Amino acid sequence: MTDVMTYYLEMTDVGQLRPKKLANNSFEVIKAAEPIPELSRFLYTAVGGDWYWIDRLPWSYDCWRGWIDRPELQTWVGYLSGTPAGYFELQADHDANVEIASFGLIPAFIGKGLGSQLLTEAVEQAWRNDASRIWLHTCTLDHPSALKNYLARGFTLFRQEKNAIHLPAQPPGPWPGANR
Repeated sequence: MTDVMTYYLEMTDVGQLRPKKLANNSFEVIKAAEPIPELSRFLYTAVGGDWYWIDRLPWSYDCWRGWIDRPELQTWVGYLSGTPAGYFELQADHDANVEIASFGLIPAFIGKGLGSQLLTEAVEQAWRNDASRIWLHTCTLDHPSALKNYLARGFTLFRQEKNAIHLPAQPPGPWPGANR
C-alpha cells in the first residue's frame, strides 16, 4: 500500500489566470478534431507512464472509443516543431464546470517551460468554452512541479484527501519493457 495525497484545485473566474507563454514560435496547441483511440491511448501512456497512470491501461478499443466519442470531451495536443510534446483533455458537465481531465508533457519535453504554456492554453480554452468553473486534480504521484505549476497559473486548492492505494512496484512506462 502506498499513501497518496490528492489535491483538488479550481479556478472560478477568468481573472484568476496568471498566463505564462514562451516566445517559442515552434510550439503550437491543436484540437484533435477527429480524436481516435490510438492517439488518445498513445498520449495517455506517453505522458502518464512514469506517473502511475494505470486506470485506463486495461481499456479495450471500444472503451477508448466511448471515452473520446462524447461531445463534452475535447482532446488538445501540444506540438513542438511538429512532434507531440503533451496534451490535455477538457471535459464539460451540465453545470458549465470544465474539468482538465488529463494534462501533461511527454518526458522528453519536461523542463523546457512547455508545461506552463500548455496549462495556460488549457485554461484559456476552457474559458472560451463558456466555463463557469475549471477544476482538476493532481496527486503526490505526479511530477514534483505539477502542483506548483497549477498554483502558479492561478488555481486554488479546494480539497485534499489522503488514500492508501495498491500500486505496481514500478510505474509502467510508456509501454511494457520500456525501462528508461
